[in-house]
Parts: sequence; C-alpha cells; structure tokens
Amino acid sequence: MTSPDQTNRPDPRDFIGFDRLLDPDDRLLRDTVRQWVADRIMPSIGDWFEQGILPKELSVELGSLGLLGMHLQGYGCPGATAVQYGLTCLELEAGDSGLRSMVSVQGSLAMFPIWKYGSEEQRKEWLPGMASGEVLGCFGLTEPDAGSDPGSMRTTARRDGSDWILNGTKTWISNGSIADLSIIWARDDQAVRGFIVPTGTPGFAARDISRKLSLRASHTSELTLSDVRLPKEAVLPGVATLRGPLSCLTEARYGIVWGSLGAARSCYEAALDYAATREQFGRPIGAFQLTQRKLVEMMVAINRGLLLALHIGRMKDQGLADPGHVSLGKFDNVRMALEVARAARSVLGANGVTLDYPVIRHMNNLESVITYEGTNEIHTLILGQALTGQSAFQ
Repeated sequence: MTSPDQTNRPDPRDFIGFDRLLDPDDRLLRDTVRQWVADRIMPSIGDWFEQGILPKELSVELGSLGLLGMHLQGYGCPGATAVQYGLTCLELEAGDSGLRSMVSVQGSLAMFPIWKYGSEEQRKEWLPGMASGEVLGCFGLTEPDAGSDPGSMRTTARRDGSDWILNGTKTWISNGSIADLSIIWARDDQAVRGFIVPTGTPGFAARDISRKLSLRASHTSELTLSDVRLPKEAVLPGVATLRGPLSCLTEARYGIVWGSLGAARSCYEAALDYAATREQFGRPIGAFQLTQRKLVEMMVAINRGLLLALHIGRMKDQGLADPGHVSLGKFDNVRMALEVARAARSVLGANGVTLDYPVIRHMNNLESVITYEGTNEIHTLILGQALTGQSAFQ
C-alpha cells in the first residue's frame, strides 16, 4: 500500500483546487485585487464601518485599477470577461459588501445603462470619467412604496416643450449622497424611461439614511426630485420599458453571485484561524468534533458556491446565461453566505461580535445583500416561473 502523495493534500483555503480552474490572466487580476484590498481596505474597514463612511476617493483608486465598468467595452472600459468581473467582486466583498456595492453600482447600474441604452454622445460624455472614478454614479429605481414591484413606481416624467420635468422620491440608493450623477427611472404617460441626472441639477437632493446597522461602510441615501428640469439630451433613447432597469439589475445581481462568496470566505478563514489558536479545556477548539463539523460545512458550502458562480460566469461569457441562472446564483449563494457567517460567529464565541474580527460586519452586511437587488422571495418566484411557466407575482 503506497502512502498518499503529500503534494495532493487539500489546502484548507482552496480545498478543491479552484485556482486550477482559472486562467493565468484570471488569477493575476484576482491576486492584484486581493492585494489591494489587503493593503488599502483591511487596515481601516472596521473603523469605516463603525463610523458609517466609505471614502469617496476610493473610486479614483478603483478606476486606476481598471475595476469600474470593467466588463464593458470601449470608452475607457477594459472589456474584462464575466468571470474576471466576478472574481473582482469576490475579492472586493471579502473586504466589505459596501466596497463591492460601490463598484457594482458604478459599473452595472450607472455605467451599464448609459453603455447599453445611451446615445453615442452620452457614452462619450460620461463613460470615460466614470471608468476613471472621477465621476461617481448611482441608480434610482427603488421607491418608498415600490421596492420589489418597480412597475408601481410613482416618480413621474412629463414633457415641457423640449425639456423633461421629473418629480418623485427614490430610496435605499447606494452612493446616492456622494454621486455626481444619478440614473433615474421615471414613468411618463406611455413608458418607463431612464434619465441621466447630474446631482447638482436644481431640485435634486440626496440625504443619507441614518441609524442603519448593515452596510454601514456605504452611503445609502434617499433621493428627492422636485421639478427637476432636464434637457431632451438627458433621456436614454434606447429603452422605454421596465426591461431597461431590470436588465441593469441582472448585471448587478451577477456581481453578488460572486461577491457573497468573498464575505463567506472571509468569515470561514477567520473561524479556521481562530479554531487553531483558541484553547479551551486544554486543547484548541478546532480539535473538538462540533467545531470541526462547523468548519467542514462552511468549507463545503463555499466550494459549492464557487463552482456555481464559475459555471454561470462562463455561461455569461458564452452568451448562454439567462436572468434565471443569475437568480439561481444570487438566491443560493447569498443565503449560503449568511449561514456561513452565522456559523463562523458561533466558532468565535463572544469575540465574534466585535469589529476586531470581520465576522459580525459581514453577517450584518449580508442581511442587506439578501434583500437588495431582488429579495430571496423575489428570486424564488423568478425561479418558480422558470420551472413552471406560471407567474406567481400577482
């Protein structure tokens, strides 16, 4: 009987050898982002979370790394693959969900609609500055009475000569109070339209939502539009239905498929390290059966989620991914990540609720991630409709 090859012993941090499934360029980008997060974000993120801030100047640093609108082609955007964008989201959210939100709101919710539905003039005017991080965007769809049902939005757009006049309120808007422009979705007599609204436009106001205990390292805002007058050039000409904002949400949800795994990995690795050094009853707690089971369940769940994310990403790169596939990834990976965070918190005991460790911060953040870009209940109904052909939304 031969002894096992020690070189094939699984790495607790990459048990299935996921790295071997990635191309060299994918690994290089992933490692670059991981190192930047370690150097720039991790020393301060606990303080930022506690203070309820995320420095706006990070957007310029992210732009210099080529991470804003990275999956778009042209206009200063690098045209990265869906897998590369996903790996980037994973590493950013291993730092904090607020950081990944800044990037995904910029690229998938603010830049994507201009790139996809804007005029050539709009693309040239806005996208280069947004790719560099010098112009920060936000996405105004959700309203106080229209969260999961955007079709019932009350924000209105009416014509006044050649201009448009916007009135309404948007809420839970990431980047809202620090944005330079907002993509506002509003209803006129015939259609749902998107508008590019510079945040300095008279009648536009943003205020941060206070007293939140999740996604604290993120500026989450309420936007109000009071007779905001815009020229005709502000409207996105390429779409006039809910298909516009919903397609943007699919892009953002894809980033969460990967990003949630970053939060889960951070929690798992914190628990793994803690179990090796924390001693009770004369031995490390990692030597006890109950702790080992928690660690095993976390490791299995994360590796399963990675394989799902990679498969969806490669389908997306091949043009084969349906929004339902993205819903599957968002639905399962986020709920899994939340379970991992809770298990990791229990391994750390009382220390798990302090900002000296990343676990409670990720756990609180994931309570928002499981709700935004489509609640788990909404993704359940999307998947149910894909299976049965029957809509259960009404």
